[in-house]
Amino acid sequence: MRSAFIDELSRLASADKNVWLITGDLGFNVFENFRDSFPEQYLNVGVAEQNLMSVAAGLAMAGKKVFAYSISTFATMRPYEQIRNDICYQNLPVFVIGGGSAFSYSTFGCTHSALEDLGLMRLLPNMAVMAPGDPLEVKSLVREVYNRNSPAYIRIAKRGEPTIHAENSNIVLGKAIQISRGNDISILVCGRQLPNAVKAGNILETEGIGCRVLSFHTIKPLDAEAVTKAAKETGHLVTIEEHFLCGGFGSAVAEVLSDNKVQVFLTRLGVADEFPKGVGSQEYFLDQYGLTTGGIVKTCKELLI
Repeated sequence: MRSAFIDELSRLASADKNVWLITGDLGFNVFENFRDSFPEQYLNVGVAEQNLMSVAAGLAMAGKKVFAYSISTFATMRPYEQIRNDICYQNLPVFVIGGGSAFSYSTFGCTHSALEDLGLMRLLPNMAVMAPGDPLEVKSLVREVYNRNSPAYIRIAKRGEPTIHAENSNIVLGKAIQISRGNDISILVCGRQLPNAVKAGNILETEGIGCRVLSFHTIKPLDAEAVTKAAKETGHLVTIEEHFLCGGFGSAVAEVLSDNKVQVFLTRLGVADEFPKGVGSQEYFLDQYGLTTGGIVKTCKELLI
């Protein structure tokens, strides 16, 4: 996903000299070509994330469209006040890119595990919040936010995620994508869990369970119509996210159901209200919380017994 981001941003920067990329001393072996191709549109502010966001706000006030990149934890928590006051309060076209979603930096411990970012960002007025599930969603959403004049946050993964969608897919900010049909249960997924959700849906189909899979690459604004339609047409909803259950994608879905007075069985798969213990690979931690293809299948089948 990270390569898809920089490829798409390079295309935008070549056509528009007001497109800037600024970073907090990150992106080595990724941003060099952008830096060399667009030296007047690139800035490394060093390990200073609060300053990163304030500089981005200043550039935006001068007419630039700014993509501000850092590791997800450092892009959201350390400079939260600057994002709130300098960017969102002023409603500026600054697009925060959080690299390394959830357990991407699992061997660094909880300080580098982005498990709160989506919840924090969706609290802020004027801020759109996205967690693309494959490289094509990344490219489309980068183009979409470029056409905005308001802030956005995009959480991207960085480990060679597979492409799920067809090249001609219509990927639009704020609109979920239905990947498979089914009327027994719906899997609603955001972010890099998309491949696992699709695989799980296929397994359930082979076992005679009609599974609908929808990709919610945008958490805010959430596609309320797609949520309520799935709820009314299937008996169960299962949300999948690499995020704390409190305040994330599943919480947003629950809010939509409550606000629209839709009654349906809702099960949320995510990270419990705890700091994950131990050190291990990304896959190790996902397995601990049932965020694997097998874990999703198991949860769905248990709901239908």
